[in-house]
This record gives sequence, C-alpha cells and structure tokens, in this order.
Amino acid sequence: MQISRRKNLKKELANNKRIKDCAHAFSVTGDETRLKICYLLCHYPELSVGEIAQALGAPISTVSHSLSKLKGAEVVQSRRDSRSIFYSLQKNSLTKSIRNQLLTQKKQPTNTCISVQI
Repeated sequence: MQISRRKNLKKELANNKRIKDCAHAFSVTGDETRLKICYLLCHYPELSVGEIAQALGAPISTVSHSLSKLKGAEVVQSRRDSRSIFYSLQKNSLTKSIRNQLLTQKKQPTNTCISVQI
C-alpha cells in the first residue's frame, strides 16, 4: 500500500464520526440490563421507569441510569405524563436490529452479534 494512501486511511479512520457513533451505540447496548429493558420495550411499546424496575427486579436508580444511557444513544425516547415518565424504543436502524435479534425465535449460536446497516 502506498505511504500517502496509508496515511489517508489512518486519518480517515481516526476522524470517522460514524465509526465512533457505532462503537458508542454497541457499548451502550452491550449491557445485559439495558438489553433486558430493550426486550421489555419490544413487547410493551411504552413503560414507566417503575414498571421496568419492577419487571427486572432492579432498583429504580439502576433502571433510570440505564435508560439515560439508552436515551443518549438514541435507542429509547421518553414522554412525560404528569409525574411519570414513559419510555419506548425509537424507530431507527439500531433499534430495528435489536428488535430483530430479541424477537427472533430460531436458535442461534450464543456468540452471534447483531448487525447494523450504516
């Protein structure tokens, strides 16, 4: 590979926002608690923090922290109704992949990774 081309490729990889965004999204969704939240939201289109915490058997603070990370990664969105905040999955390519993986009934190898179209 030519030296100038190699330098250009290294610079392109270092400054590629899409790669950084994808890495962030996968690090956020790679947590088991956050995937359980996504699973719940696949089956129940909108849930409150309390409902999610009760279903998971986890403290509300833990669920709130996980929801905050998922919201920052644009996986979930929130809606306030009086004193309650309700969460749902956003509609984008990442959540579509998450839905497909979590709702697929066929057996897959345990080391299968989800794929996202960028």
